[in-house]
Amino acid sequence: MHTLIVVTGPTAVGKTALTIRLANHLGIPIINADSRQIYREMRIGTASPSIEQQQQAHHYFVGTKSIADYYNASMYEQEVMQLLQDDHHPYALLSGGSMMYIDAVCNGIDDIPTIRDDVRKEMKRRYTEEGLEALCEDLKRLDPEHYETVDKQNYRRVIHALEICYQTGKTYTSFRTQEKKQRPFRMIKIGLNRDREQLYQRINARVDEMMQQGFLEEAAALREYRHLNALNTVGYKELFDYMDGRWSLEEAIERIKGSTRRYARKQLTWYKRDEAMRWFHPEEEKDILKYIDNL
Repeated sequence: MHTLIVVTGPTAVGKTALTIRLANHLGIPIINADSRQIYREMRIGTASPSIEQQQQAHHYFVGTKSIADYYNASMYEQEVMQLLQDDHHPYALLSGGSMMYIDAVCNGIDDIPTIRDDVRKEMKRRYTEEGLEALCEDLKRLDPEHYETVDKQNYRRVIHALEICYQTGKTYTSFRTQEKKQRPFRMIKIGLNRDREQLYQRINARVDEMMQQGFLEEAAALREYRHLNALNTVGYKELFDYMDGRWSLEEAIERIKGSTRRYARKQLTWYKRDEAMRWFHPEEEKDILKYIDNL
């Protein structure tokens, strides 16, 4: 493999349908880059490719992990790079909307160690017994540089930094080099976008469709696992709050739509920083293929 085609864009823009057609045209599988579709228990709420769509084109990294499995962008980078190394087709196709996962493959990610189970359990115990404020003070002592920039209200980020400090004896800051890694292949980056009003209509319609498919029942079955990082995501959080009585189901659905629209804007802001990204409408398939062939 010497050319990686990256197809990305905001949620609900139409990546899946187009990518399947591109994969069939090129005769290659799809490497999925969605940090939540990788979990098999979260099929409806993540709008994972359907069984029919997966039969149309083989997808890697769809439903291959359990929500109880520890997984992150660094592990994804390693697995994708190994997959690309073993692939002898002239093209490979990476598609998805997870910004960190796309960036991990294209630019690399800092080599931060995987946390041991005993360290993770100890930090969870301390968080439960001592609280977030105490952990922040500990981080201030162990890594004052990271303490100044970390979101001190995000307990997961505070805990992760402390896990690194205690496991390695080094600061979390020392692992954050943010150096772009050299890749042994060229990249063609294709961004998909639509008129904003049309995109928002598609997002709203997708949420309604997910509810009709049984999203509420899927979330209810996962409620006892809501503490897991995999479920700390749009849709599930709002439905868990509905189950807790914070608001009505109608309010929860509207909040899901609003949160998804905000996430789409965040995705577009992130991707538009990349000057190598060439933008197309999802229906411009012929132009996209021509663009790929001419590079």
